[in-house]
Amino acid sequence: MAVVCSKADWFVSSCSTTLIAVNLKQSREPFVFDCAQAEKKTKEADGDSKSAGEGSEEKDSGSDRILAFAVSASGKHVALTDDHKRLVLFCTEPSWQCISTRWVVRRCTSLVFTQAEDELFVADKSGDVYSFSVLEPQKPGELKLGHLSMLLDVTLSPDDKYIITADRDEKIRVSFRRSPYNIQAFCLEHREFVSALLVPAGHPDWLLSGSGDGTVKVWHYESGRRLHSVDLRKFTLDSENTEERFAVSRIISSPDGKHIAVQCERLPSVQLFVVDSGTEGCLSPAETLALPHAPWDVTFDSQNQLWVLLETEDVNVHLYQYSEQHWELCDSETPELRRVTEALQAQWNIFKGSVGLESPFKHLYKVNFDNMASYLQKKQERLEQESRKRAAANGSKPNKRSKAESSTVPQNTS
Repeated sequence: MAVVCSKADWFVSSCSTTLIAVNLKQSREPFVFDCAQAEKKTKEADGDSKSAGEGSEEKDSGSDRILAFAVSASGKHVALTDDHKRLVLFCTEPSWQCISTRWVVRRCTSLVFTQAEDELFVADKSGDVYSFSVLEPQKPGELKLGHLSMLLDVTLSPDDKYIITADRDEKIRVSFRRSPYNIQAFCLEHREFVSALLVPAGHPDWLLSGSGDGTVKVWHYESGRRLHSVDLRKFTLDSENTEERFAVSRIISSPDGKHIAVQCERLPSVQLFVVDSGTEGCLSPAETLALPHAPWDVTFDSQNQLWVLLETEDVNVHLYQYSEQHWELCDSETPELRRVTEALQAQWNIFKGSVGLESPFKHLYKVNFDNMASYLQKKQERLEQESRKRAAANGSKPNKRSKAESSTVPQNTS
């Protein structure tokens, strides 16, 4: 699976084992980092990680595949984590440089930098969140909080006061960053795993969440109160296919806070919303961008332009601009679009292996069991078994009444 993010002047994408960064403003050589060439774990580091609790996990047989990455708000720092449980930290100014490689306890699912860019929070598949220092790039991570099920996303409030986590068991938890054992609120209305979180620009008290139930909800996260809910089946599927399940894979906000874009797994479209500032927590449907293929990922850049990464080599990126109440597809000769397209085409060999891969959410859906049907079937089997036993018993022994009647019949003495 390929993912993208755009912060400051950088368009950053990852796929398979490689991270690619393209400068949107300058004709510079793209930065390319291959995890296969990254620092390997030493015996000392392996011993330290086991003492931190890693020894209970299965023997490490991971690949160099990138699992998640994050870009800081200023674009000055980037972090990634891979299947070998490496956590690699980069600085981007004055030039790209790897400043540390550390190791996490479990394979990670999501990363987020604080607004102050002094800490990096890492969520993993076992439900834990660790904090890693950015200012002390060699310092080991510190366990902050834990869920009972796999974490799928983590984000922070804009003032860095709260850590917001989402898990496979439909829960969204709002915890204090400085004392994560103190829980401020839960946001509990999704019916499937929560796959995406976003605190939108311009609305620091809102939280947007996407789920495997096909909905996007807007919350006042500090109180856990739901403000609004949108069923995406109304915009993405024909009425005859309303029973098909799909998950929200990405929710993003334009930097000016006016637009929200939502991407759903396997669907060849992106749904746009306008944030209605006059109504508390309301998203008004704007338009649906029809695409030739299901997108890998979407992101807004600092100019409020929408980038869509596609699963095709010839036209691998679409760029949209908002003009006159409409999203328009930019010309392929737009300078920044041409830079990105050329850089990704030059590295297409790392993307082609991910074309057509199954959804990462496929195995996260709840399995429904019809307990009543199973109960009725077992009950019927018991009744039939008892009936057979009674029939067998009646066939081998005379009926008591018949035996009594036969004893009163007079004998013929003649």
